[in-house]
Amino acid sequence: MGKLRLTELPLQGAYLIEPNTSEDHRGSFSRVFCKEELSDIFDGNIAQINHSITHQKGSIRGLHFQYPPNAEIKMVKCIQGSAFDVIVDIREGSPTFLHSYSVVLSSANMRTIYIPKGFAHGFQTLEEDTQLLYMHSEVYTPDNEGALNVLDPLLAIKWPLPLGDLSQRDTHHPMINKDFQGVRV
Repeated sequence: MGKLRLTELPLQGAYLIEPNTSEDHRGSFSRVFCKEELSDIFDGNIAQINHSITHQKGSIRGLHFQYPPNAEIKMVKCIQGSAFDVIVDIREGSPTFLHSYSVVLSSANMRTIYIPKGFAHGFQTLEEDTQLLYMHSEVYTPDNEGALNVLDPLLAIKWPLPLGDLSQRDTHHPMINKDFQGVRV
């Protein structure tokens, strides 16, 4: 089996990870994670793995992050359906501060997005019953959770579908104001 393929994204420290898949008459086999192969970009441990199931097409979750000392690396993979995945650089002093990057993750393309510390993350489902698997370098800590509003005009994210279901909590995340300097990681 071949190695994972890494493609650096326009936001420094973020990567797209693609498997080298073996296929035969039974189906396919892919490596999802290999600490050794990812050692140049990931020097931590997987502290938590989460699984989300979103039933309605067009639903949006996000844009979530954790403040230090619980800032986390995330690796997100779609295991059923497809999602328009968005990351936003919120690192204090970063040359790409408040820039975003989006990619379609799907069970068909088998991509994983590697999201470094200091990024907010969210997604919109492109199919019903979409499932995402998240690998986190830190345990979720509610007291250190932060979020950006998915409809913030400063971010100007072009969601591909009309706004579907959005949780009450995500609806009320604040818009960015002039005092937001980002997070120090």
